[in-house]
Amino acid sequence: MGWMLYFSGWTGGPMAICLLQPIVLRMRYQSNLVPERSVRESRVARNPRREAAAMETKKKILIVEDHRLFREGLKAMLSPNPDYDIIGEAEDGLEAIRLIRKYKPDLVLLDLSMPRLNGFSVMREIKGELPDVKMLVLSIHESDQYVLQAFESKADGYAIKDSSRDELRIAIRCVLEGKRYISPGIAGSVLEGYLNGHKTLKSKSALGTVTQREKEVLKLLAEGYQNKEIADLLCISIKTVEKHRSNLMTKLDLHNAAALTAFAFEHDLVTTKAK
Repeated sequence: MGWMLYFSGWTGGPMAICLLQPIVLRMRYQSNLVPERSVRESRVARNPRREAAAMETKKKILIVEDHRLFREGLKAMLSPNPDYDIIGEAEDGLEAIRLIRKYKPDLVLLDLSMPRLNGFSVMREIKGELPDVKMLVLSIHESDQYVLQAFESKADGYAIKDSSRDELRIAIRCVLEGKRYISPGIAGSVLEGYLNGHKTLKSKSALGTVTQREKEVLKLLAEGYQNKEIADLLCISIKTVEKHRSNLMTKLDLHNAAALTAFAFEHDLVTTKAK
């Protein structure tokens, strides 16, 4: 552009050609760059896999299991999956509730028999506050009594601990997709028992008259906790603990702590892991 101004008074043919050549060359240079840049940008924009990966968020999973070996096995199996983020582990029910409230996971892999607070109580507590948190029970218990009670407590799925890895992966995927899951090995017996009316969600035995809170108190009593410790763990008063204890003795026709402890062990309310 500067050349054209400097030689503006000249009219010779050859000079006009010299002035036009830089302009033509510059236009050709620019025309070569624009398509090249557009191609690069279009390649990035048209890569659906990369775009989907950038938008995808990992599913947060919390493992709640009192046996360390099984807990670490679950973590080792799930951690390599790029779709999952193992956000924490808990070995008892009270710790599970604390971590669920803190992290709000998408899925909780939950054992039923744990110290301090069992899986049924965890589900009842959490589902009332955070109904969107999915609960997949992992249990050794195959009886329909446990399965039906788990679903009454708002479980989203129930898998047996001796399931294969592939079956467990299917269970996790189903529950995360909002579907109900029951291990194939127990689904038939559970459905048969439910439809035939041989088992109901609420047992009519002596244990069936005990409330969920009373079961929690009974479990902790059998595990060796004192009234004050139970009150602190359950965030209730000592008088309330004593009232629950009195109700248990009346309902179960038991008259001392030793009898309550024996009853709790007989009905699988207590884990072998002491405080």
